[in-house]
Amino acid sequence: MDASRNEPGTESMLSCRRKSNYDPKTGIYHSLIQLEGNHKIPTTANLDTATFVLSQFPSLDQSDMKVALIDSTTNRRLTYRELRRSIHSLAAGLYQRFGVRKGDVIFVLSSNSIIYPTICLAILLVGGVLTTSNPINTESEITKQVLDSGAKLAIAAPDAMHKLLSTGIPTIVTTRDPLNSTEVSVEELINSCDQSMELPENKQTQSDTAAVLYSSGTTGTSKGVILTHGNLISTITLLKWAAETTAAKDDIFLCFIPMFHIYGLVFFGLGLLCANTTTVLMNRFELQAMLEAIQTHKVNNIPAVPPVILAMVKYNGGGYDLSSLRSVGSGAAPLSKHVATRFREKFPWVDLKPGYGLTESCGAAAFFVSSEEAIARSAASGGLFPSFSAKVVDFESGIAQPPYSAGEIWLKGPTVMKGYLGNEAATSATIVSDGWLRTGDLGYFDEDGYLFIVDRIKELIKHNGYQVAPAELEAILLNHPHILDAAVIPLEDEDAGEIPMAYIVRASGSELTEEQVMQFVAGQVAPYKKIKRVAFINEIPKSAAGKILRKDLIAQSKQTIKSKL
Repeated sequence: MDASRNEPGTESMLSCRRKSNYDPKTGIYHSLIQLEGNHKIPTTANLDTATFVLSQFPSLDQSDMKVALIDSTTNRRLTYRELRRSIHSLAAGLYQRFGVRKGDVIFVLSSNSIIYPTICLAILLVGGVLTTSNPINTESEITKQVLDSGAKLAIAAPDAMHKLLSTGIPTIVTTRDPLNSTEVSVEELINSCDQSMELPENKQTQSDTAAVLYSSGTTGTSKGVILTHGNLISTITLLKWAAETTAAKDDIFLCFIPMFHIYGLVFFGLGLLCANTTTVLMNRFELQAMLEAIQTHKVNNIPAVPPVILAMVKYNGGGYDLSSLRSVGSGAAPLSKHVATRFREKFPWVDLKPGYGLTESCGAAAFFVSSEEAIARSAASGGLFPSFSAKVVDFESGIAQPPYSAGEIWLKGPTVMKGYLGNEAATSATIVSDGWLRTGDLGYFDEDGYLFIVDRIKELIKHNGYQVAPAELEAILLNHPHILDAAVIPLEDEDAGEIPMAYIVRASGSELTEEQVMQFVAGQVAPYKKIKRVAFINEIPKSAAGKILRKDLIAQSKQTIKSKL
């Protein structure tokens, strides 16, 4: 599949090898960056995630002053010294009072809070296995995950406790609810347990399971992704290196990415703590609250997702001083070139740097080191992280492709998951020969080794033998001044197989019609890519990480058609 350019000839191929570490003999792309010194990924076998993270904290004489976390709502602050004490005390409480032992799965059901990193690191320190869930999930979804993961204990926010009642699992509440004083709270354990208590030697190794995180299930059934301590330590090391390479020493970060998601967990629950940064924590994303937090705390860096960047582009209000902001990252879903360009036009002093990763790669794969690179390739997701290799594999022939030829992205690196929990068939279909991870993403590399993601393969619309990428059409739709948000799905069609259907969120007061939407797109695409149906909706359903829940829209479209029959 040609990605907008002809396949390079032999002379060009040799040039590509020099520029991007592409080897035409094997079809493998290698990272151009080698880690050195204390940025190298640890190879010590007997090492767990929590011990590694704690070893990176500021020295005791400095940790009294250095602030690790700030609650954006209450302004409560937690220094690295206090954080260290909290982690050890909670780990002691989990061991003494709840009998948590190596390999026990602990289910965490909470939105972001200043004690979330403490909970995660205490679980890992005592030898437990962490599994997290979105507190807005339904009771049945939560029950399914508790059973599937084999969780023996839960830690939940007060407003989510009721969703665990039917599971019968022992539960610790994150903070004590004045109306329900019978539950043991995390804060009580931290304050009452001896941080100096020596935990029994649990002999955790990098190959042991550290976490089971569930994929978002945007296109199908959610699966438990098994991540080892080695996976997490590798990702943390890469993030620490990236932060120390691209951010100033005293930069302030803002977190609204949910820490129950791989993106938020490895960034804010683990990784940035190793870089000794200060992070302002929001319970959840709300645009004006985010803008206020940037102004109040002089935030410099925001790891974000495309819907947040789109919201910043389309926000017409004023009154906020955002001059402190220097860098915004984008992950979890592809960022369109149109949105990236408009963001840079509106915030010219801010570096916008997209990245790429997935739960199965522990959140790591590709990123931009510099803003100059990102601007020059505004549709790309960066170059491979150090220690990573990749292939672009043709769907039909299985042959690895050269630069500019698209196919399925395959990844290999130290962060690639161990497999799917209790699902050998899915594991063997996803992790193939020699440990290559099939990402399910359609993409290609250019001659300089930069990765371009086209779309999810499962989400491609098959129209009269052609493949149409929903993300391409969504990027065009989002450039319309009267469209706030958009999603494109396949709609079954007797003649064409599938046709592109668009769900549109109109701007306030707009009277945009179905015909106007279709005409707007038709003038910019090939005939087989034209939008054939349009429906207007109040909100596009998305996962907590900002991915469009197409399966929900597909089900909605089928129900709508059925009701009309």
